[in-house]
Amino acid sequence: MLLSGLCALHCVSGIVLVAVLGMGGGILLDPIIHRVGLAIAALIAAVAIGIGALRHRRALPFVVAMTGLSFMGGALAVPHGMEEAVLTIIGVSLVALAHFLNLRHKH
Repeated sequence: MLLSGLCALHCVSGIVLVAVLGMGGGILLDPIIHRVGLAIAALIAAVAIGIGALRHRRALPFVVAMTGLSFMGGALAVPHGMEEAVLTIIGVSLVALAHFLNLRHKH
C-alpha cells in the first residue's frame, strides 16, 4: 500500500512541480524513470498479489489487484504522458484497494 501511495504521490507531485515551478521536468518526468519505477512496482505488486492470494484465499482482493496490475502493465505499453499517468494511478489505486480489502478481512 505504501508503494502504491508513493507512486501516486510521485505522479501528482511531478505534474504539480512542473506546472507550478516550471522546472524539474528533465528529472522527475523523465520517461526512463517512470518505466523502470513502474516495472519494479508492478513486479513487487505481482509478488504481493500472489502471496496474498495463497494466504487469504479470497477472490475479490485477487481480482481487484490483478485488474490494477493490468492497468499498470497498460501504462508501460502507452507513450509517456497523460495516458501513462492515468493508467498508473488507476492501477496503483486498485492494488492499494486490494491490500485494504485483505487487511479489512484479516481484522
